Amino acid sequence: MSVRQRIFADRHDAGRQLAAALRTHADQYPVVLALPRGGVPVAYEVAMELLAPLDLLFVRKIGAPGHPELGIGAVVDGASPQVVMNPEVAFLEPSAAYIAEQVRQELLEIERRRAAYLHGRQPIDVHDRTVIAVDDGVATGGTLRAALQGLQKAEVGRLIVGLPVGPPDVVISLAEQADEMVCLYTPEPFHAVGLWYRDFRQTTDEEVVELLERADRRRESPAIRRPSANLPP
Repeated sequence: MSVRQRIFADRHDAGRQLAAALRTHADQYPVVLALPRGGVPVAYEVAMELLAPLDLLFVRKIGAPGHPELGIGAVVDGASPQVVMNPEVAFLEPSAAYIAEQVRQELLEIERRRAAYLHGRQPIDVHDRTVIAVDDGVATGGTLRAALQGLQKAEVGRLIVGLPVGPPDVVISLAEQADEMVCLYTPEPFHAVGLWYRDFRQTTDEEVVELLERADRRRESPAIRRPSANLPP
């Protein structure tokens, strides 16, 4: 496919197409987790189609001592936040005290962002739940890879990745960390995620807040049939 042939009109269009491919998972009552900010409009459409709760999945890099741009690990948000270390840089051997302090700082930043977007709402507990992790696409997949490792450590019941588009080799690699990978398109050459959208303008903080609130109102509406009174929110 030529890069001139855009696949998606915008992130909401990508989300609706992805939701159609994930519709068969509705009876598993999944939790949809979006990687902010660009993944939120995509995940919103998935959550609406599946009548699923929508939450954010924050991932914060842990930088190496003296070289903060070099990721030695990551902190993944959740009801029980997880720390994922990068074995490729284990030779740096940062001290336990250094890692603990970095984790503390990144958890504070995650909490700040969660408060800004979700007004302090606590993360949904995903233990033993079917989870669908959604982004607007991947290029290198580094952030999503850390997120998936964190979710594995959180012992989710079933882990599904939902992506509109990504390069074939990265999608194959990420699929190894999930129970199921649903990626609509894997074009070659890939170049960049934004090339496959006609409108790829930056998702704003205001849009993130609006979509999360809209998703909550939709699920709380008495017109929406709930499958079980015993099902976690």
